[in-house]
Amino acid sequence: MQVVLLERIEHLGQMGDIVSVRDGYARNYLIPVGKALRATKANLAGFEQRRTQLEAQNLARRQDAEALRGRVDGRSVTVIRQAGEGGQLYGSVNARDIAQALTADGVSVDKNQVRLDAALKALGLHTVRIALHPEVDCRITVNVARSMEEAELQADPERAAEAASREAEERREAVLELGSDEPIEFGS
Repeated sequence: MQVVLLERIEHLGQMGDIVSVRDGYARNYLIPVGKALRATKANLAGFEQRRTQLEAQNLARRQDAEALRGRVDGRSVTVIRQAGEGGQLYGSVNARDIAQALTADGVSVDKNQVRLDAALKALGLHTVRIALHPEVDCRITVNVARSMEEAELQADPERAAEAASREAEERREAVLELGSDEPIEFGS
């Protein structure tokens, strides 16, 4: 189906482009959400009349997104989840969880603006892209941890290295206390 785009759509085209998309994508998403119109002569004429108005609205939304990017870009949020000893989460962290964490942190972001290739399934620091506008995006850091103490430790690389060396020293001392020359494996 041929449609004319009413706004820029990632991986599809710019405002005013006439593109060919699958019928279901056009009927079920692009047209009902107001991102495109069928490419008929009447719709093309109506689009050309409304083009300056649409461009002005798009520019206003883009300026709002640019202002919001200053508050969001580089921000770090923490998500607490249960995980196994190997660092694998029992569940996962998805776009909705990240949007809720950002909203709790004082920045209103919709889950559709969070761009994840796949759900986060491991503890640690993850960089996530936030699309505030089709032309404006930024990156945040999502700290997935078991507790706030662990999150603070993960966020500070010096403290994390210090804790790892302390843990290795404790393991070495445990081996020496047992009086065995055989190394003991912990947590495998």
